[in-house]
Parts: sequence; C-alpha cells; structure tokens
Amino acid sequence: MSIERRNFPQFFITAPAPCPYLAGKQERKVFTHLISSDARTLHDTLSQGGFRRSQNIAYRPACEGCSACVSVRVVVERFRWTSSFRRTLRLNRHLTTSVLTARATAEQYSLFRNYIDDRHEGGGMADMTVLDYSAMVDESFVDTRIIEYRAKPAISLAGPDSRQGPLVAAALTDILGDGLSMVYSFYDPGQIGRSLGTFMILDHIEKARKMGLPYVYLGYWVQGSSKMAYKSRFLPQERLTRDGWTEYGAE
Repeated sequence: MSIERRNFPQFFITAPAPCPYLAGKQERKVFTHLISSDARTLHDTLSQGGFRRSQNIAYRPACEGCSACVSVRVVVERFRWTSSFRRTLRLNRHLTTSVLTARATAEQYSLFRNYIDDRHEGGGMADMTVLDYSAMVDESFVDTRIIEYRAKPAISLAGPDSRQGPLVAAALTDILGDGLSMVYSFYDPGQIGRSLGTFMILDHIEKARKMGLPYVYLGYWVQGSSKMAYKSRFLPQERLTRDGWTEYGAE
C-alpha cells in the first residue's frame, strides 16, 4: 500500500563552506522550502526546532563535529530591564515606529546599503542588489512585517513638516504563534551612541508583550564569535539544547 507524502516537506543539505563566524571551521545547513499553503504552520514548527528563515527557505546548521550555533529566544514576561537597556530606550524615545506590510522601498534599500557597507563589508550580503533586497522583503509565504523606525519630521519656521521623518532603522520580522522572530535588522551607522540595534530588540520585546506572545527569537548565538556575543545580554533567555529549550540567566 502506498503512502501519500506530498504534504511532507523535503529537506536538503548544503555542501561544506567556510564558516562566517568561527575561523577555520566549515559550515553546512539543512534546509527546506516554505512555499506551500502550509508554509505558516511549517514555519512555526521549524522555528520551535531551531530553524531560521531566509526568503522562502527555512534552515538550520548541520555542521559535522560542531554545535556552536545555538538558537536563542528571549523570555518576554520576565525580561530584565537593566539600567543600560532603559538608557537605550530614553536615547531613542524620539523615534516613531510603524509596523507595515512587508514591502521593499528605495529608502529602505539605501539605508540597508549604507549599513552593509559600513558594518559588514565583505560579508555574505555585501553584493546584494536592490532586486535581491526586494526579494528578501517581498517574497514571503509566512506572516511577515517590516518595522520602520523614523526620526521626527523637521520643524521649520512655517511649522512642523507634515512629511515623514528620515528612516533610521528597520527590522524584517516574522509573527509566529509563540513569538516574534527577528529575521534581519539594519540601521543608520552614522547614528553613533544610540545603540539602535539594541533598541530594536528591546522594542520587539515590548511589542511581543503587548501582543501576548511569550518569546522574541533572536536567531543563533555562537559561542566564541564576537559578532554574536550581544545576544547573550538579553536575559532571561532560552537556548535550544539536546534536551530541548533550556533557560539561562534567570534570577
């Protein structure tokens, strides 16, 4: 008797490639496509299993002999608002926030390009064109938003400018059944001292709290990688281990 398997996702594995986080290591990823009518449900399930999304691909590391990449999610209701975090909120209290349907704009791409060129030159996204950026934002079969953070409009002698203020940060965010997943975020690298990357995470934690969602998914924390060290600051958090999600940083 044959078994109908069309609704089961197919998984694939990439060839070895240099690890972008740990020198001398090779990375491989297991992945599947998020393109069917079940994409949202599948995305939710895979996210709970440590997968991340990139366009219409869900992936997770599958590196031989290495398990340094650990999925982390912030526990929203018991998040510890340190004095440093509260200071970051105060520094950015002038920003306005808009949660929008995920649609790429030229203004977003200009900000994204400045961020990549300043902070990640030579990285995996360094060669992304405006079409690549549009695909990253627009092509999604899951529940996705683009969250824009803007400075207040300029005030002239004639009165407040009715136009929107300049875009200073943005986050591509998926809405899951149990949380918000920060797919990718970027900001104006010229805004020195405002900790905009930290601010966006804090804002997502507050948004998740208001939505009644228990977690904010931050992707992978990589022990030994300075690029990913910041994720360990947001406590308490759960990390996905062989024994399941395990809490760290609880008082």
